[in-house]
Amino acid sequence: MSSDLLAGVSVLDFGTVGPAARASAILADYGATITKVGAVPRAGAVTITPPAFAYSGGRGTRRVQLDLKADKGRAAAQALAAASDVVIESFRPGVADRLGIGWNELSTQNPRLVYCSTSGYGQNGPASQRAGHDLNYLAVGGFLDCSGRRDDGGPALPGATVADIAAGGMQAAMAIMAALIGRGNTGEGRYLDVSIVDGVVAMMSLYVDEYLVTGTEPGPGHNVLTGRYAWYGIYRCADDGWISVGAIEPRFYANLLRELDLDSERFGSAQYEDEAQDDLRAAMTKVFATRSRGDWAGQLGDADCCVAPVMTIPEMTIDPHVEARGLVGRAVHPTDGDLAQLDRIWAGTVRRDAPESLPDTSSTDTAELLADAGWTGTEITAAIAEGAAA
Repeated sequence: MSSDLLAGVSVLDFGTVGPAARASAILADYGATITKVGAVPRAGAVTITPPAFAYSGGRGTRRVQLDLKADKGRAAAQALAAASDVVIESFRPGVADRLGIGWNELSTQNPRLVYCSTSGYGQNGPASQRAGHDLNYLAVGGFLDCSGRRDDGGPALPGATVADIAAGGMQAAMAIMAALIGRGNTGEGRYLDVSIVDGVVAMMSLYVDEYLVTGTEPGPGHNVLTGRYAWYGIYRCADDGWISVGAIEPRFYANLLRELDLDSERFGSAQYEDEAQDDLRAAMTKVFATRSRGDWAGQLGDADCCVAPVMTIPEMTIDPHVEARGLVGRAVHPTDGDLAQLDRIWAGTVRRDAPESLPDTSSTDTAELLADAGWTGTEITAAIAEGAAA
């Protein structure tokens, strides 16, 4: 398999963190060339600089710094966009237009442009101008209410930035790739409005569809995924490790009862009987507490029970299956030296044996990029001298 599926595709990214940065990292892993547009450093201004390991270390990425409020900075951004296949931005709705880098302006100059706006709440609607982060989008989209509970009954914090990556970054990358395919058929670009909240709602479609059709409110304890059934849950083992059980299908459930030596006459026909779940949960809790997580994972892993150990991040990174899949690789950063990092993990991308060279995030490629966009040396020098570029 190859990581050059998007070779020749150039992406101009005005985002720094969040779904825009994650979408760019995905597109880079598929072979696209990314140009990150950052602000020209100003005295006293706060600059967001992700660490060398963030967002795949910026591999496949070049950098330019522009003052988008200056005429020459705006003109430079427009020139770069005219030479790009894709633009990604994450300003609040309306800001890109005011800066002269919105869809209407840039698509006039480049009709083949695929333009993707990423935002928390979308480009329209009562909440479109609100600030937010991952937790807020999961809250509004119904994810938190259907997740685990704290001891006081409130929703538990999620264990990862689910909204930014799955509902935002992946949705944006998927929409961009679909638009590029569409452009190949029509020759025309496309505007894309990617909202993280929209993505969270889509992630909740199993619950939402059930509610809209049946009126059943899918809160905690109301369905398979939120603790209603004993055979879909997490159990403590003798060494205080945890094991996950997801024996949904009847044959997997039967295998689980057999491997745990639980009474099949008592529980075999009671898989979906609500009145049997407390007894079954107590029985499973007792059995799992008799042996270590490693023992249970070894016995049940290949026994078709849908059981797997709950691993920590350190454990996961050295797991034999993760190693066999090549998910953790090596990279060389110009200032941070040798780094371990997630390798190119998206479907169909190559996994490398040799360390990959990462860019120096403290430097820029401004002069080279503007020259590629058709600017003369005099124009580049003048923009830098005026502080419109750096």
